[in-house]
Amino acid sequence: MTATTPAATAQAVLDQLNQALARRDFAGASQLFAEESFWRDLVLLTWNLKTLEGQAQIADMLAAQLDAAAPVVFSLDERETVEEADGVISAWLVIDVRHARGVGHLRIKDGHIWTLLSAVQELKGFEEPLGTRRPMGAEHGIRRGRKTWLDHKQDEAAELGLSRQPYVLVIGGGQGGIALGARLRQLGVSHIVIDRQPRPGDQWRNRYKSLCLHDPVWYDHLPYLPFPDNWPVFAPKDKIGDWLEMYTRVMEVNYWSSTNCLNARFDEAKQEWEVTVEREGRQIVLRPKQLVFATGMSGKANIPKIKGQDVFKGDQQHSSQHHGPDAYAGKKVVVIGANNSAHDICAALWEHGADVTMVQRSSTHIVRSDSLMDIGLGDLYSERAVASGVTTKKADLIFASLPYRIMADFQVPVYDRIRERDAEFYQKLEDAGFMLDFGDDNSGLFMKYLRRASGYYIDVGACDLVIDGSIQLQAGKNKDISHLTEDAVVLTDGTVLPADLVVYATGYGSMNGWVADLINQQVADKVGKVWGLGSDTTKDPGPWEGEQRNMWKPTQQPQLWFHGGNLHQSRHYSLYLALQLKARQEGLPMQVYGLQQVHHLR
Repeated sequence: MTATTPAATAQAVLDQLNQALARRDFAGASQLFAEESFWRDLVLLTWNLKTLEGQAQIADMLAAQLDAAAPVVFSLDERETVEEADGVISAWLVIDVRHARGVGHLRIKDGHIWTLLSAVQELKGFEEPLGTRRPMGAEHGIRRGRKTWLDHKQDEAAELGLSRQPYVLVIGGGQGGIALGARLRQLGVSHIVIDRQPRPGDQWRNRYKSLCLHDPVWYDHLPYLPFPDNWPVFAPKDKIGDWLEMYTRVMEVNYWSSTNCLNARFDEAKQEWEVTVEREGRQIVLRPKQLVFATGMSGKANIPKIKGQDVFKGDQQHSSQHHGPDAYAGKKVVVIGANNSAHDICAALWEHGADVTMVQRSSTHIVRSDSLMDIGLGDLYSERAVASGVTTKKADLIFASLPYRIMADFQVPVYDRIRERDAEFYQKLEDAGFMLDFGDDNSGLFMKYLRRASGYYIDVGACDLVIDGSIQLQAGKNKDISHLTEDAVVLTDGTVLPADLVVYATGYGSMNGWVADLINQQVADKVGKVWGLGSDTTKDPGPWEGEQRNMWKPTQQPQLWFHGGNLHQSRHYSLYLALQLKARQEGLPMQVYGLQQVHHLR
């Protein structure tokens, strides 16, 4: 039998795929995939974020989309090595379609395609001004009436939103809105990003004093402009705030601060939005064609309604309203919740001499920061990864190449290793009465985040205070809040917790809650739940969607989009959203495949 190399095997499979696509042989193309197989397409063929599972779904997508996308050609990326490990061949691709260029990743198992990622990178004829296409920045020569860069910038600021309307309006100027604004600027898409805070970055500055990123720096770069090499591994909130403010200016994002969105409605006749905002004491009506909610997964505070809140004489704050511990030295504080913010706030209060009790009503996933960095992130986002040639872009694409259906299978052994490494730590936590979990299927942090964006804490020290009793713990299914008195929190089991401050570290609601507030409930329900995969696990009801519900892709409400997530997602997915918006601005022919159905309203 003739020996063959992994590269030759991959090339042979791509040759067959290209030939089948050229013949419009959808069934033949799909049969190159294994029975259990996945094609994850990020905009390139589907004009959507869509994962096709199995031969039948792949054939259906090709039958619907291939004519509009053809010619479609897959090639091995000559800059990359085709690798083989554990019986799986992995290869990087470049992909060419009629209106766009993309990149991809291929995994072959037993001679058939197991996973395929196709991700758009640029639109033909509308490439970003990068490298040899970069702008001159100065107009050489002498002529009367010539305008400088500053003149053009000031003209744009004076006109946009007043005498000239933006094509895109982004509501929310945190990391997501700013990253998208930078992408839109580079693509030449007229835009305004609005936020009610006085300065970009205030979304971080105004949070509790001890807040810092629990994700490491390699995971958190923004588009185009990575953090410098001396940036701290875990950036403090105010440093992030200053970076976002600088980034907004340097990347020339059209950013309206101190601007509050009052309401919005879609004008069916004109196919545009009518958005009323208040800025500098006056109301302005904006008429963008596309409206993006970038209000953040941590945007709409979930504040529980509890009997006695009106009679309690102490302070009550949602975690988003808690600025820090300074005023509570020697005071009694009850923190309701046991996830990231709850732990951070409890630890800071204890450091400042407060008497702190954490109320844990449901189990929490805990992972120690050093274990997460080493075992969970080290191969993709670390100095070790950078040294081995895994750039941020490559790490993002590797992560994106794993379909969500099987991602948990890859995560379970990672968290098995973490549990083994930190077994003594976890035993001490449970001995202290803390309710632990590793997700419904033991797949750990990332799957919990993708499914529900809650229910976990990356431990940077607070757990030791829980273990030794410095942070007092009330944990159990019967430890919900019954009511508040003038000076205490009373639990449903009768426990009375004296309190001068109650902090509701109770998380945030779905982003479509902002749609209900600013547009109406009917449009919010038309869109449905934002976030989650449909995994049918806790707080992520089915049916299976296979992508983040309503994020970064077309929704059932025309010309309404959602953008956000952590810094990694804001960076990576802002490209795909920006290119979808650019294609619509330029009137490129497109048909969206697999528009998400609405199964849950909130």
